[in-house]
Amino acid sequence: MFGRIGRERGWGQVTKEHFINEVKYGSFYVGTPEQVARKIAYAMKSIGAERFDFKYSNGPMAHSKLMNSIELYATKVVPMVKEILSADRAASIATSR
Repeated sequence: MFGRIGRERGWGQVTKEHFINEVKYGSFYVGTPEQVARKIAYAMKSIGAERFDFKYSNGPMAHSKLMNSIELYATKVVPMVKEILSADRAASIATSR
C-alpha cells in the first residue's frame, strides 16, 4: 500500500529504518498489548483526547491474525489504557489539592 500511494504522492521508498521510527515515535501502533496501551495513553494525554480510533491492519494480514489483533485490543489494550489514564487523573487530582 505505501509503495503505490507513495509513488502517487511522491514519497520516498519506505525503509526498515522508517518503519522502526514510525513504530517508536510515529503513527504505527505495533508491539505487545502493554507497549501499544502506553503509546495510546501517551497520545491521548498529549492532545487531551477522549476517544481513540485506529485501523487494525495495513496491508495483507491473515484473517485469523486480524481477529487476534482485534481481540487483544478489546481485552488487553483498552482496559490498560483506561487504567493508565485513570491513574494519571487520580494522581493529577491528588497533587492539585
